[in-house]
Amino acid sequence: MTQVMAKVKTNYSCTECGYIANKWAGQCSSCGQWNTLVESVVDVGGGNRYSQTPQSLAQTAPVLQLSEIDALEVPRFTTGIEEFDRVLGGGLVAGGVVLIGGDPGIGKSTLLLQALAATAKDKRVLYVSGEESGAQIALRSKRLGVETSELKLQAEIQLEKILSTLVQHKPQVVVIDSIQTMYSDALSSAPGSVAQVRECAAQLTRAAKLSDITIIMVGHVTKEGALAGPRVLEHIVDTVLYFEGDTHSSFRLVRAIKNRFGAVNELGVFAMTERGLKGVSNPSALFLSQHDTPVPGACVMVTQEGTRPLLVEIQALVDASHAPNARRLSVGLEQNRLAMLLAVLHRHAGIAAFDQDVFINAVGGVKIVEPAADLAVLMAIHSSMRNRPLPRGLVVFGEVGLAGEIRPAPRGQERLKEAAKLGFSIALIPKANAPKQPIEGLQIVAVDRIDQALSKLRELDE
Repeated sequence: MTQVMAKVKTNYSCTECGYIANKWAGQCSSCGQWNTLVESVVDVGGGNRYSQTPQSLAQTAPVLQLSEIDALEVPRFTTGIEEFDRVLGGGLVAGGVVLIGGDPGIGKSTLLLQALAATAKDKRVLYVSGEESGAQIALRSKRLGVETSELKLQAEIQLEKILSTLVQHKPQVVVIDSIQTMYSDALSSAPGSVAQVRECAAQLTRAAKLSDITIIMVGHVTKEGALAGPRVLEHIVDTVLYFEGDTHSSFRLVRAIKNRFGAVNELGVFAMTERGLKGVSNPSALFLSQHDTPVPGACVMVTQEGTRPLLVEIQALVDASHAPNARRLSVGLEQNRLAMLLAVLHRHAGIAAFDQDVFINAVGGVKIVEPAADLAVLMAIHSSMRNRPLPRGLVVFGEVGLAGEIRPAPRGQERLKEAAKLGFSIALIPKANAPKQPIEGLQIVAVDRIDQALSKLRELDE
């Protein structure tokens, strides 16, 4: 008698949001993204895999009044790398789960190996590698010159064996490099699939919360720069960090986009050296070009990254267009906002650029997402169009509205103090950001409309 094999049941999971569909479609009906449904095998094993864990036999947590719970400060411990601690909000938290993503080769594993080596001096640490062998990691640690006598390593990709190691050795800090290489025997899908990534991340997060283990997971990124895998991965963890920067440059930026234990949009600045990543104490120097004399089209602005004010040079190049449609290109700033600002400049200041190619660049590879860069962009464009440099020692910030008004930027006092500390002497700012007390060495020029700002600029030139 011929034995008939049961048909394997499959479904389709969205790599962006984790939505599960019974059949394939070009567009996910949940998040609206295209070509994100991936086929995966449905787990048909009997029983609930969570019901077999010892933790499930614990009693249900009691229901308490929120007013009865003590609001205690979360204790932190440092990683030994000041810039990394800044991004984390002051250091790591026991039981916290951190997800760090970035392009291949940008320095994620290097930074975490340095941080673990420093933390191992007073904490039990474990480095779980699913991408490199122990010999490769030992070779890197030797090249970096880090102390590894107290650092434990496990080259493993099976989730159940990793969880067993956590129970046996009881580490306090664990690095998982990377979450996309891990797989669980409870699922039949391949490592890196939506189901495996979601399951492994959930189990590791559960282990971290139950045992007060700090877990740092490395995540792959897509070609668009977003974290690969289901979007639920970012919701599970406590902190999400992104590595930014060009692999051809020696500078790296680590930005926090989610942090349950600290401020978001904090920025850590590193320099890649032969001995690994080193923190940069004065990052504003990276984003300011060193011109012997002032040049047309260059304007310095103060941007706010979390709690840190940074001075960044905005460069503009305006040139006659030889094509039917003038080009608009921006690097480090939002391109759609550039078109809007050029329209405001024409309508409210009478300066037209419809027959000019306009190129904008933020020096140093930094990405500026706040609208406080608007006024600096327009000043740089105006300077390039006139082919006259802005006054020496000028710093600018402010948001420009469609009606031509200049809106205030948050934390204006901190921005002005940082500019004064670095030797700038004139500040062109929104009127609402004008300080009540004068700042030593800094002349304040407060304006409330774009045409007034250009008029004040001409007065400063004279």
